[in-house]
Amino acid sequence: MMLAIVIPYYKKVFFEETLKSLAKQTDKRFKVYIGDDASPENPEILLSNYKDQFDFIYHRFEKNLGGTSLVQQWERCIALIENEEWIMILGDDDFLEETAIESWYKHYDDFNKKSNVIRFATKSVNMRLNKVSELVVHPIWEKATDSYYRRFKGLTRSTLSEYIFSKDVFAKYKFHDFPLAWHSDDAAWLTFSDNKPIYTINDSNLFIRYSVFSISGNKLDQDLKNLAAENFYSECIYKNIKHFTKKQQIDLALEYEKAIKKNRKLKIKEWLSLISFYFLNIEFVLFSKCVRRFFLSFNS
Repeated sequence: MMLAIVIPYYKKVFFEETLKSLAKQTDKRFKVYIGDDASPENPEILLSNYKDQFDFIYHRFEKNLGGTSLVQQWERCIALIENEEWIMILGDDDFLEETAIESWYKHYDDFNKKSNVIRFATKSVNMRLNKVSELVVHPIWEKATDSYYRRFKGLTRSTLSEYIFSKDVFAKYKFHDFPLAWHSDDAAWLTFSDNKPIYTINDSNLFIRYSVFSISGNKLDQDLKNLAAENFYSECIYKNIKHFTKKQQIDLALEYEKAIKKNRKLKIKEWLSLISFYFLNIEFVLFSKCVRRFFLSFNS
């Protein structure tokens, strides 16, 4: 087997549906690694019902990490992996279409050695509205920067569970440890791609659940999300702005400024960097507006 499915477990409420979807896979060439983040909801009795239905290892960690760093919890779960070459991190509330793993192997020769990051089409399950979305598909081959920009513009969505990535590229880059792991997956696909395009499997899909139990469906912790966004745009977007097209660069530079302003005032060096960016890109209107915002910031 070459595929590891890693489940950072904490919540039991939807976990059985995740397990059922794994048991129903038409291709069982995968191994599941379940890392229990010292959850108060022990899943061992539930897991015993699936011990002969697919190959899995369950490990309970005695110290909770997800409460302080979801990324560190992901990474210690990944450390459980044995010899598999590809990794999926599956949420304990998400689930797969029955043919997902079969489709992955069917497409394997198409993307092997050509891509480090593979994704599935998705449907979202909105628990508040009791509604399943239409299928969201993607270009079969797409630059990671173009993929992120479509997400940035609200033209698509992207979640951790729908991706499979190379263990080698994970070992090379690891995850950015942003608060709540907010944007940590976006940053991963930009770096894990390692100058290769993302490959999409559109003929099978994952179901991504949104509920009050998920971070994406939770309105709390907005200050931490704002801080994560600032870190993401500062470390992963603005520092690598040259990899985007000129139009994308302008939009993302503006968003970089907005992300910082949600938390604090820009530092002088940040203002000067933006002013220089607009000037060098011959965006004189944006240049003059940025200069004006720079001077106004000292009078506010």
